[in-house]
Amino acid sequence: MLKSKQLLQQFSKEYAKFTPANFKLKRALVVTKLSRYEFEQLRHPELSPDQLQQKLRDRGTDVEMVLYLHKVHKDFERKVVQSFQDVGCEVKLSSRSSLSKDVMSWADVIVPVGGDGTFLLSAGRASPLFALSQQKTPIVGFNSDPLRSEGRLMLPKHYSDNPADAVGRIKSGDFKWMHRSRVRTTLLGSNGKIPESTDLFRHTEVKMEQVTTAPELLDKDMACKYKAKMKRILPYLALNEVFIGEHLSARVSHLQLVLDHQDVVNKTKCSGLCVSTGTGSTSWHTSINRITSRDVDDLLRSLPNSSSKEVMVLRQNAEEIAQRYNQGLLFAPDDPRLCYSIREQICVGVWPSPKTFKERDFVQTVFVKSHCIDANLVIDGSISFPFNDGAKALLEVHPEDALLTIALD
Repeated sequence: MLKSKQLLQQFSKEYAKFTPANFKLKRALVVTKLSRYEFEQLRHPELSPDQLQQKLRDRGTDVEMVLYLHKVHKDFERKVVQSFQDVGCEVKLSSRSSLSKDVMSWADVIVPVGGDGTFLLSAGRASPLFALSQQKTPIVGFNSDPLRSEGRLMLPKHYSDNPADAVGRIKSGDFKWMHRSRVRTTLLGSNGKIPESTDLFRHTEVKMEQVTTAPELLDKDMACKYKAKMKRILPYLALNEVFIGEHLSARVSHLQLVLDHQDVVNKTKCSGLCVSTGTGSTSWHTSINRITSRDVDDLLRSLPNSSSKEVMVLRQNAEEIAQRYNQGLLFAPDDPRLCYSIREQICVGVWPSPKTFKERDFVQTVFVKSHCIDANLVIDGSISFPFNDGAKALLEVHPEDALLTIALD
């Protein structure tokens, strides 16, 4: 862990000269949200607008609300574009299907407009592995609908009322840099091939723009330890989390884990594995591990002295206790550690093995071997790779993979 912190500090020093005051904003790439209405248009390209709306009505969809939300987003998107143009910035718009390494390398800043999903999409394509470039293009996100979207990765919600204020501060260098750690996924095997990936939003194969991230030979120790010859780094970095589990959620996932390159192989049957960053700790990580006030109350009522005055006082504060616990699940976006969580681990008979295997813990690296039938490795809930029986992956954080974001208070 100490080494990782030192590397992160070194990485930060290298970018110290890239101060906000020295940041030159000339070109902005605005990444547009795929609205529900646009999604339906993509699903039914053969239908006219009137035909599409009728089809949605026949399905029981509130078409007026779908159109209203589409308009809300588009109106706000135009305000963001105009705000950048007003400070003399050249602007290009890109959808999720038109994002390319060429247009991303053109930009001084990448501006997702929408919600956290749009931000995660932009962050994935801004990966230095994806673009095969060491260029660090910062990202700043605007929440287009703060009344209906939490937008934890976006700028504070008051900038949704006045995006021009945020753009003015960015132009003048009145902001702070934030580095967000990301998960690098390396597949281990005999030939270094990468299986075809799928875009889970569009349910289509992803045509990765770079020709390859070249396969490499494993060193002797790694090859012996993990019984593999080659490694291949996936071109997508996870900002929130990597999830591994059976495609059919009702099916049990059989996984083997090696933590921090130890000599212990941990075997588990569960509903899947979630490996989260500090950024992702506010998301799925918390959803998996959070407790409710009812959980606290049920636990306190199970105590032998449940009717005592002390326990009754605690029961009256069950909501506060649950909130404190859930808040403790979060960790910093630039934390060099990963936190793995086993979903609904089966704890009967010989499972897990060994019995001391924790269902959640902080680690530096996670090696995973699949014994699943029809499983996937999913990056940020967006890009999916087959991960069936015998597949092996190493998940880790590299300081140079950190996402550079613009922060405003």
